Amino acid sequence: MPPLCIHDRAAIARYLLRNQDIHLYELGDLDDFFWQYTTWYASCRAGEITDLALLYTGTDLPILLASAPEHGSKSSRLDLLNHLLPFLPRRFYSHLSEGLEAAFTAQYHLTSHGLHLKMTLKNVECLPPQDARVQPLASGDLPVLQDLYASSYPDNWFDPRMLETGQYFGIWRDGQLISAAGVHVYSPQYRVAALGNITTRPEYRGMGLGTLVTAKLCHSLLNNVDHIGLNVRADNAPAIAIYRKIGFEPVTQYTEWMAIARTGISN
Repeated sequence: MPPLCIHDRAAIARYLLRNQDIHLYELGDLDDFFWQYTTWYASCRAGEITDLALLYTGTDLPILLASAPEHGSKSSRLDLLNHLLPFLPRRFYSHLSEGLEAAFTAQYHLTSHGLHLKMTLKNVECLPPQDARVQPLASGDLPVLQDLYASSYPDNWFDPRMLETGQYFGIWRDGQLISAAGVHVYSPQYRVAALGNITTRPEYRGMGLGTLVTAKLCHSLLNNVDHIGLNVRADNAPAIAIYRKIGFEPVTQYTEWMAIARTGISN
């Protein structure tokens, strides 16, 4: 059966909840905050989803999520993506499990942005205790937070609206924000969160500040969610070591790709 463009949030949630650790981002996108920017494509059998892909258009660059085909075979996920080719934009970013990029090689130029790990908090007892130096950040702190990212993490993706969740924390020194951690996804409804935008000014690195802000964020999130995860480049050994130290473990891997349609091909 050809794939469907599906709008049934309950059916999508049933599929994603089979493995919250892998599908944290997609579960977060079911919330009203993100739902309007999502288009979901699914293969179904007997009324239930067997494969799923999400095209998110809430950013300047659309993002296709089709990673971790743990509920279906790689061939069935490839079949889903091949059917989607006529409906995809000419330029998009993607998160794909190994081998799924084959669906796009004929019609798109692909540039790898590296192998990534999905990690989730498995050992809560490893979290450091909360440190009084770590303070919550509010909407009024947006200018200084953006300045921190511009100087310390210029390639990150940051949605200013996420400050409204109350799940951003930072450390100040002499009136300057020197370290911060926040969320890309926060959904009390589905009880999941994905960490992101974690950085420390270069001159203050090596002091454990990133660990402190991340730990404080996790303690806060655990009041409302059960599953906390993050994505990190597989070659970022220092970050992975820190995440492991505070209780995170890898659950799967995927590759991020930039896709640009080949000249002369319409889709």
